[in-house]
Amino acid sequence: MSSPSNSLPVAKRSRASRIRAFWARVTEGFELEQLWGQFLSEAKASYGLYSADVDWDEIKRESRGARRVFRSAWALFQAMLMKLSPARRVLLLIAVALLIFQPDIQTGGHHVSVNFGVFGTMILFLLLALELADRVTMKRDLEIAREIQQWLVPDKAPAVPGFDISFATRPQNTVAGDYYDAFLRPLPDASGTQPLLVIVADVAGKSVPAALLMATFQASLKALSSTSEPLEAVVSGLDRYARAHSLDGRRFTTAFLAEIDPQTRQMRYTNAGHNDPILRRASGQIERLRAGGPPFGLPLFSDSEVPYESAAVQLQPGDLLFIFTDGLVEAVDERGEEFGESRLIPSLQTAALESAAGTLQRVMADVNAFVGYARQHDDITCLVLRVNA
Repeated sequence: MSSPSNSLPVAKRSRASRIRAFWARVTEGFELEQLWGQFLSEAKASYGLYSADVDWDEIKRESRGARRVFRSAWALFQAMLMKLSPARRVLLLIAVALLIFQPDIQTGGHHVSVNFGVFGTMILFLLLALELADRVTMKRDLEIAREIQQWLVPDKAPAVPGFDISFATRPQNTVAGDYYDAFLRPLPDASGTQPLLVIVADVAGKSVPAALLMATFQASLKALSSTSEPLEAVVSGLDRYARAHSLDGRRFTTAFLAEIDPQTRQMRYTNAGHNDPILRRASGQIERLRAGGPPFGLPLFSDSEVPYESAAVQLQPGDLLFIFTDGLVEAVDERGEEFGESRLIPSLQTAALESAAGTLQRVMADVNAFVGYARQHDDITCLVLRVNA
């Protein structure tokens, strides 16, 4: 039978083990340096949210020195306050008042200091609990929306002889306004070949509104591409649909569409205001695919068809097509510097002997290393198509 002195270290070890397990669950395995970097990134993003509602020009014009600091803090507090519901605003004001003011009450000739800070802290904790409950509910709804959105895009590329395709997307929020797809059109062309349709699109805006329009764009594309109409007719149909649902041009869509004949490897494409895709030839030469027109949905030609151009490119073995959204090149680091095409193109020029998935993973790793702890500000989507020998 063990003595109490022998069982004590075991109890201490068990307690220490539980504390370590709790800490690991809280931090999700992040080191303190990583947690601090994440906190600074989130604090910077939150400051930007509240700061956008402050008239800084007025504060600078009407105040100096310490008064400017006070007015800046008061303006930020009001901006934060107005993000709450009216009832929670009142609770927050009461909590702050209880934390700041500590009145002295005179009873029977004696001064009694009453500490209301405990009640203020309890109210703040209650507000935190209410806000967390709202966030959890919203997050659950967004998770459902993300699952639905994932049904609209392929989880793996189609197996097309002679081509290696890979894609990846990283939403800025739970859901995204980016869209990508690669599929064989159901109706063969005159030669009896099913053309391969490749598309990457980006709806203006972020999160739920952009995701909803992305879903309608996907449905329109699927309906139009199920016919025997040529690529140019599909593009015109997409623009007509987008203009009818663009909220007067506020929700336009940029897109790059390409139709490839798997037998001849000829590709016809249209660029609708999208970032110019990069075609890296087997020789290492870089070509940009620019032919097309404005983004879909812009009310520039309300009474007529938008004249979208198309162009033909002959793909060769060893060629690499890289299609991306602006979130990739506009990803910023903690100093606000963009990743840019000046970093992307050299990375693609070294992609001679790797698979499409390998190229994609390397580019995304380069972006991650560049961004560091900075918060992502836009959706990032990439599609890589490599022509096999």
